[in-house]
Amino acid sequence: MTDLYLRKLAWNPEWKRQGNEYPFGLPVVRMMGELTLRSRVTLFVGENGSGKSTLLEAAAVACGFNPEGGSRNFCFDTHSTHSPLYRYLKLVKGPRRPRDGFFLRAESFYNLSTELECLDQVEGAPPGLLNSYGGKSLHEQSHGESFLSLVGKRFRGNGLYILDEPEAALSPSRQLALMALIFDLEKRDSQFLIATHSPILMAYPGADLFEITQDRFERVDYRDTQHYQLTRRFLNHPESVLRELLGTLEPTRDQGESGDV
Repeated sequence: MTDLYLRKLAWNPEWKRQGNEYPFGLPVVRMMGELTLRSRVTLFVGENGSGKSTLLEAAAVACGFNPEGGSRNFCFDTHSTHSPLYRYLKLVKGPRRPRDGFFLRAESFYNLSTELECLDQVEGAPPGLLNSYGGKSLHEQSHGESFLSLVGKRFRGNGLYILDEPEAALSPSRQLALMALIFDLEKRDSQFLIATHSPILMAYPGADLFEITQDRFERVDYRDTQHYQLTRRFLNHPESVLRELLGTLEPTRDQGESGDV
């Protein structure tokens, strides 16, 4: 799409001088090349360690977001662990600039919630700051509620939103609720980059879906992803999958279990 805020991601070839140490040995670095974005919602999927979250972190930092999450106005740093990969990521942006934006990463969401609470108590802080996050401290909401409050209350539209595993705190029904919020924000001229393990979010209509493995980085159909195929197989035949995995469905007991304290 020609009206995207972010049109392309590409690695500067200089990364090859860094050897194979983390993060330069990750599959996402070795396999991506130049990536043209063509949908308002782009999803990255892959096994743990494929580098999808590291890619999103690099894109977020290159776009000016705080490495631990938040908007461009957040600048807290509880523990510097972000990789230098953003220095080697080239962004091709569209002619328009987003009016809003946010980097949500599940693993540091607690730190973001704490920083927000501190900001709300600072003298001169904007009145009603927490109203943009559900009206109360994110720590006083359940993990899943706080995620949905953030997206439903804080995300204003006309924005670039980078979400790293947003399903981490959400039940299946809440993942569907998140999908509805994303759909509404997409209609309000927003663009999303999302890393996910959720077969529910992967089904988002019209999304551009990329799968990262040890030897490829390519666009895939939803039903061709390993996540979909494994989930479908398990839901259709849980007993046979468990039998193959565990060797038996009969519970086992240690010979000396009976009567032991």
